[in-house]
Amino acid sequence: MLLDSAGLHAEAWKTALDACLEAVAGQEQPPFDSDAEYRRFVDGRPRYDGAAAFLTARGLGLPAGAPRDPPGCDTIWAVAARKEQAFVDRLRTEGVPAFGDARPALVALGAAGVQCAAVSASRHARALIRAAGLAGLLAVIVDGEDAARLGLAGKPDPALFLRATALLGSRPQETAVAEDSLAGVEAARRGGFGLVAGVDRTPLRSAAGPLREQGADLVVPDLMTLIRSIWGERG
Repeated sequence: MLLDSAGLHAEAWKTALDACLEAVAGQEQPPFDSDAEYRRFVDGRPRYDGAAAFLTARGLGLPAGAPRDPPGCDTIWAVAARKEQAFVDRLRTEGVPAFGDARPALVALGAAGVQCAAVSASRHARALIRAAGLAGLLAVIVDGEDAARLGLAGKPDPALFLRATALLGSRPQETAVAEDSLAGVEAARRGGFGLVAGVDRTPLRSAAGPLREQGADLVVPDLMTLIRSIWGERG
């Protein structure tokens, strides 16, 4: 949502899943679709949940394994570890920039007295937000490390959002959520948040329909448009 990491995540998933599809199913399975299948099954979810959802959809029943399984294709945890390895390799060489609207939006909200939180299932989120220079504009960051430490379920469960809301001292019905993933929109809707905004950054706005179907109250192309929409409605 704040960082342009989706491309890196999609590439890492494709590296891991295509290798596993070939190893497990050979030529019987088409390659992982890094657009449609990425958004439907893995975007916004914890690695294990994403791997499990995709493999189940493809009819491939791998055993769960254990969180310490090394990268591979024998278990769901191994597939998740292979994705993590591919992501970290790309992260070292490419980095992750912030979206151009992230800083202006956070600055505008801060000037208006609105506290902001960043919520992510990624264990890298806090470090990446700091590296992008955005941490000082956020009152709260909840990431995958917090989820593991506190035993919080990942999206589409609303637990991460509810944790951030509690740390902000707010209530869900008084809080707006902006999300670009289908799992994130579903989580916010299930959490009873007062406004659920979908952000469709795809070039052809191809995610707008699915975001609305998942429960977004409105869909915007970027965060500044969202801010103008809300403040415009309030006069």
